[in-house]
Amino acid sequence: MALYDIPLKTLSGEPTSLADFRDRAVLVVNVASKCGLTPQYAGLERLQKEYGERGFTVLGVPCNQFAGQEPGSAEEIRTFCSTTYGVSFPLLEKTDVNGAERHPLYAELTQIADAAGEAGDIQWNFEKFLVGRDGTVTRFRPRTEPDAPEVVAAIEAQLAG
Repeated sequence: MALYDIPLKTLSGEPTSLADFRDRAVLVVNVASKCGLTPQYAGLERLQKEYGERGFTVLGVPCNQFAGQEPGSAEEIRTFCSTTYGVSFPLLEKTDVNGAERHPLYAELTQIADAAGEAGDIQWNFEKFLVGRDGTVTRFRPRTEPDAPEVVAAIEAQLAG
C-alpha cells in the first residue's frame, strides 16, 4: 500500500492521510508526553515554525506502547502539547507502531532502514521518518534530536528540490 493512500485519523477523529500533505515534506514522529525524550517536542515545534511556510510539516503520532508514556485521552494530549510546548503541528489519534495491532502506516515505515542500515520495529518514542515530497523516506532513531544536523540537512534537501 502506498504511504499516501493509508487512511489516518486526526487527534479529533477526522479522517486524513498523507495525501493531504503530498506537496510537503513531512516528519512523522511517534510522540509521548511522559517520556524522557518528551522535550523533543520543543525542537519539533521549532522545525515547524522555521520550515512550515516553505512546505514542511511535523506530524505527531501519539503512542502508548513504550512504558505507558502516553496514557492520556485525545483532549489531555492536545492540552499538554499546546500548553507545555505550544505545538502547532497536526497530531494523529493514538496509534500502535509495533506489534500485532501495528498501524498500516507503521507497517510501511518500519521497513525503512536507518543510517546504520537497520530496519524493523520502532525502538522508542520520538522515532522520526522524513517523508519527502518525492516519496522517499529517511529514518532517524529516537535519540536523534529534531535539530540534529542530519535531520536539518535532510529537510533542507527536500525543500530545495
